[in-house]
Amino acid sequence: MFSPLAWTLSFALLGALLFTLTLVPVLSSILLNKNVREKNNPIVNFFNRTVNKAFNFTTAHKKLSLLTASLIISISLFSFKFLGSEFLPTLNEGALWVTAELPMSYSLTETRKMTEVFRRELRNFDEVSRVLSQIGRSNDGTDPNGFYFTQFQVDLKPKKEWHRKITQEQLINEMNKKLDQYPGIVLNFSQPIIDNVAEAVAGFKASFGIKIFGNNLEDIDRIADSVYQVMKTVPGVKDLGVLRNLGQPEISILLSEQKMALYGVTIADANAVIETAIGGKSASYFYQGEMKFPIRIRYPEEYRNNEYAMSKLRVPTLHGSTVPLKEIAEIKTVTGPAFIYRDKNTRFIAIKFSIRERDMGSTIADAQQRVKEQVKLGKGLNIEWSGEFENQVRAQQKLSQVVPIVLVMIFILLFITFGNAVDAGLVLLNVPFALIGGILALHITGTVFSISAGIGFIALFGICIQNGVILISVFKQNLHQKLSLPQAIRDGVNARIRPVVMTALMAAIGLLPAAISTGIGSETQKPLAIVVIGGLISSTILTLLIFPLVVEIFYKRAHQRKQKRTISLT
Repeated sequence: MFSPLAWTLSFALLGALLFTLTLVPVLSSILLNKNVREKNNPIVNFFNRTVNKAFNFTTAHKKLSLLTASLIISISLFSFKFLGSEFLPTLNEGALWVTAELPMSYSLTETRKMTEVFRRELRNFDEVSRVLSQIGRSNDGTDPNGFYFTQFQVDLKPKKEWHRKITQEQLINEMNKKLDQYPGIVLNFSQPIIDNVAEAVAGFKASFGIKIFGNNLEDIDRIADSVYQVMKTVPGVKDLGVLRNLGQPEISILLSEQKMALYGVTIADANAVIETAIGGKSASYFYQGEMKFPIRIRYPEEYRNNEYAMSKLRVPTLHGSTVPLKEIAEIKTVTGPAFIYRDKNTRFIAIKFSIRERDMGSTIADAQQRVKEQVKLGKGLNIEWSGEFENQVRAQQKLSQVVPIVLVMIFILLFITFGNAVDAGLVLLNVPFALIGGILALHITGTVFSISAGIGFIALFGICIQNGVILISVFKQNLHQKLSLPQAIRDGVNARIRPVVMTALMAAIGLLPAAISTGIGSETQKPLAIVVIGGLISSTILTLLIFPLVVEIFYKRAHQRKQKRTISLT
């Protein structure tokens, strides 16, 4: 998702580098060979005056300034764990995808009746423009389901046409409350695109799911009920339901070999009667042109439509008489498996749920802790958490591997640039300054930390390192001109106020439309923009006011060590 951003930024920087080393010197030699004077405008003068006054204060109160900055960084990093987390912000697709699972014994006729009721209930909401429903499997046959399964695409009106000032989450809660009055129905609210993505990840239609693996269907069904009861107590968990394996009513006919031997009935004869009476048996074929259709013979419905009628079926004996089926078999109604779900070559049952009114990270962590404490798994059973949570875990693992490698590569490049580890390390110390503003911006705007926000922090690192390089370079240049260390620091800050501030302003203004946008699709880019803008503010302030103090401390210690080595050599 963010690879286009990375490629665009990388090639833009390469292009800028190329033109800076080729075209800019040529244009400078042509345009700057006359009497050119530097002029400051009111905006630049304002920033120069403000920063110089602030820098005078921090220089006069170094310990207080460094202690305050350290305290702010510590508090900001500590507050990060209270942000909450998610994979990506929920994308507003302009429509809802509602799934309703009725009891498995529902017939097509009954399901159609309930579907009409649900369509009417959904259309009654003023924010809904139209409702499309489908029963059973999808048209292409890749998603088989029974008659009990129905789905609704609920198209919503544009947000500006909503008469009520409610959020989409509030609308979903109202719909859920309205449909939840019909007992025995498991509901799930999602959106068309994310529903397909979530199903591809989890293996079933749900944003989040818990898979309970085991070989015995009764055992995993029992554990699923226990997990379901625990999940009901977790705040933020919505649309909770169990995707049952068991639940299909069926009639079981168990033949007794002892009774069959007593009456003189063969297994073949008994099975033939059962097959012909209930399922039907092909006796011949009907030809219509090139098409061939089997002709099946089956008992009339009144002889096979219930357990009592089946018990009266007559089975022939070897003695030429007949015996009722109930005399040689046990006939009873049982609940059998409607589906047998498998993953990793193992049977599983799934508990599906959604998360609303709470962030994903804390909800999943809370749920995992409660399930671990309250549900005891037997031998051969295990639990896996799937869905969008898997995407977040994978993305965080990838970032945890990539970011340290990138930081090491940046350190190596800085070491090559400055020729020593002290300057390279000082530039990297500038990075936490950006974290402060990014974290505070997320808190102020009520934005949850996501992979989008994480990409924003990574983008901030580059700007912070650039500002650090700019300041370190001018400090060293002033020192080479035999200026004292305090004077070199002060002159360097004064000379680099404009490039540092203008770089931050241009980036912040460029991202401001993304940070305040509210249209469809803006949800994924807002966290990135919010983090970058907030981080630029804190980074610019602390880079110009605190970073020079840190540099001065390290340079003064390095100078003292150099003097001690010189004295010891002499």
